[in-house]
Amino acid sequence: MTTSILVTGGTGTLGRPVAQRLRDAGATVTVLSRHPRETAEGIRYTVGDLGTGEGIEAGVQGAEVIVHCAGSSKGDEQKTRTLVSAAKDARHIVLISVVGADRIPQVSAIDRAFFGYFGMKLATERVVEQSGIGWTTLRATQFHDLILMVARALAKLPVVPAPAGSRFQPVDASEVAERMAELALGEPSGLVADLAGPKIYTVAALVKSYLSAVGKRRPLVPVHIPGQAARAIRAGANLAPDRAVGKRTWEEFFADRI
Repeated sequence: MTTSILVTGGTGTLGRPVAQRLRDAGATVTVLSRHPRETAEGIRYTVGDLGTGEGIEAGVQGAEVIVHCAGSSKGDEQKTRTLVSAAKDARHIVLISVVGADRIPQVSAIDRAFFGYFGMKLATERVVEQSGIGWTTLRATQFHDLILMVARALAKLPVVPAPAGSRFQPVDASEVAERMAELALGEPSGLVADLAGPKIYTVAALVKSYLSAVGKRRPLVPVHIPGQAARAIRAGANLAPDRAVGKRTWEEFFADRI
């Protein structure tokens, strides 16, 4: 029997390839979108806004599985609460989270200002866990796309600030999408093994490689970020060296986009 799956954030970096993979696997796929869209390439769109709650009950109706890829800089916890509260027919919700969500302290205003995303994702995880719906959560490291966006922005500055001691292990969004689709087609599994990219880089190395590729020269100045969250980042709390299962490197990724 065909599985009915709703994908939130299904027009984004992760959600779009997740929806495509689920469609290709034979699922009936609906994408929750804030704006009306016509059915395209076998994927249906339904209008709903997780921020206001408008259209959510109708949007989730009949969905057996929800793949929650939507994310924002604010309000993720409440938006997820709105989603799971409306999901009366769902038997399984699959959530994307971030490696280190449970290891990056959120003690001070500085912690939250620089690394509040980690705390927000942990709070979102707890909403899903307490929803009464079968759940699966995958924590992944930062996507190549995010690193590229940051590198492009920093390259516009005359001097590039590079957080001293900070390292990242970027992963390709398509590889995360493949794993998310696999999990959505399976049974609820709780917190599954992390998914991280194949290599660990300092911030300076990531920016330098981008600058070199685009033929720019910029001085890099190391900066020290205070706080317990930054200390945890310097200690590698956002990394998963034992889960470096991603194949596509940062260099391979941005070579296709320059």
